Amino acid sequence: PSSSKAPWRILNIGGSHPVELLDYVALIEGFMGKKAQLELLPLQPGDVLATSADTHQLEDLIQFKPTVSIAQGLKAYTDWYKHYYI
Repeated sequence: PSSSKAPWRILNIGGSHPVELLDYVALIEGFMGKKAQLELLPLQPGDVLATSADTHQLEDLIQFKPTVSIAQGLKAYTDWYKHYYI
């Protein structure tokens, strides 16, 4: 909050567009060229059905607006992972 005396802020950052978990999995499967072994379970206490980040505060504070899509970010991550770990 603006009344806080703490010298830092916690921001919720993300792409501001909700993405289904299984869509993330499908993207990673495609980029890795492997099929995930899924064990789908019922919702657990505390699970959130949907969430989305609002990046306006980040944009206001550091004059930066995220432009990388989920697919672009996961592609870059899986390329990095494969380079260093596979």
